[in-house]
Amino acid sequence: MIDAAEAVRQVRERLAPLRRTSWVGVDGMGASGKTTFAETLRGALDGSVVVHVDDFARPGVPTWHHDLFTSQVLQPLLAGRAARWQRWDLAADRPLDWQHAPPGVPVVVEGVSATDRRLAVPWDLTVWVDVPAAVRHARARARDGERVWRERWLAEWIPSEEDYLAQQRPDLRADLVVDGR
Repeated sequence: MIDAAEAVRQVRERLAPLRRTSWVGVDGMGASGKTTFAETLRGALDGSVVVHVDDFARPGVPTWHHDLFTSQVLQPLLAGRAARWQRWDLAADRPLDWQHAPPGVPVVVEGVSATDRRLAVPWDLTVWVDVPAAVRHARARARDGERVWRERWLAEWIPSEEDYLAQQRPDLRADLVVDGR
């Protein structure tokens, strides 16, 4: 396991020779620090774009809408076209602003199950952000409140994350494992 600064250095080094859209997957369990690390990468990689898988969450979809990500982000960028997708406010159940990604830039895809094998993203690098469960749970409760902790985290999200981890082992497939503390 390495710290965030060393991970950023390694990501920059690996992506530097690429002159095309490059793909970095930032995965980890809920409240592990994925978004924070992805935003750090955005600041370190010139012209990069962060795609949050939570932007593709929709009511009635257990995790996030893989088909929307594929059609709005992955396929256009692989074809050399700009990507365009609409963020979604799951709590208010309404669309938010539109996001854009031009071709030829580093694309950082972050979120729980961001590196799901079913997506078939041609990853240049994958990162697993790791912290102890007690730390993640304390962060989640502080961020989302006790009601959401009980109704969503304990009832839905943690079991779904544990199932994903057991089935796909993204932590073992990752190129880098980063300490999210």
